[in-house]
Amino acid sequence: MRAMPAIDSTHNPRIRAAAALRERRDRTATGLALVDGARECRRALEAGVVVESAFICPPLLRSEDALAAVTALRPAGVTPLEVSERAFEALAYGDRSDGVILVVRAPSTRLEDLAIGDSPLVLVTEDVEKPGNLGAVLRTADAAGCDAVIAIGGTDPFNPNVIRASIGTVFSVPFAATSAGAALDWLRARDVRLVAARVDAATLYTDADLRGALAIILGSEATGLSEAWLGPDIEAVRLPMLGLADSLNVSASAAILAFEARRQRGVPERPSTPAGGTR
Repeated sequence: MRAMPAIDSTHNPRIRAAAALRERRDRTATGLALVDGARECRRALEAGVVVESAFICPPLLRSEDALAAVTALRPAGVTPLEVSERAFEALAYGDRSDGVILVVRAPSTRLEDLAIGDSPLVLVTEDVEKPGNLGAVLRTADAAGCDAVIAIGGTDPFNPNVIRASIGTVFSVPFAATSAGAALDWLRARDVRLVAARVDAATLYTDADLRGALAIILGSEATGLSEAWLGPDIEAVRLPMLGLADSLNVSASAAILAFEARRQRGVPERPSTPAGGTR
């Protein structure tokens, strides 16, 4: 693919506008997100995310995922901007140097747009502030075959660290951001059973029935779940904590509970591995 002439200046308006998307206020104001990393870019493109612009640094395009992402830009109708290594470093998040970065239109996170099947498995997070934790929950949801993730409060789902920690699954796992009240109403209206992870619950998670239409609700490590999740139709479960710590990282708890639910439901045939690498 033929790229436009190289951009070398770190003060180039396009470079500065893209780099500004590291900040939540700029993502909120523009509705855009910065996707950094070859695997993440490839998965965003495979998920059909709208790409507003793309930046490539040819000397850094070494991996299969990076080359595949660049190849996928043509069918998406995107002509990438070629940038120097110096300009690319101004865009790259952390130590990333995969040679491709996208500016994308952030997908809808409206609860009304979320579609689930007849017997869904949904993960719900409340006030998870650390982007890496939300990204890890999304990666777990993808791996365990969850039907959706609903986030209440907490971090911006298109924070670059969420995208990185999710390895791009934030673009493929059905996702909504809403309030606790709206989530409760939405789940109850669809006859989804509610199971909340609480450190003081009487029931061990292995003794709970995690089959059927189910939402697993997880709070932050700092404050746990709010009183919104104390209703009579909400079952509380706990993980056995046998040491000094009284709780696990929220992403670890999500993985344990999601895979226990998957075990109880049965493990379907693994779909063929997508071209973008391991799931």
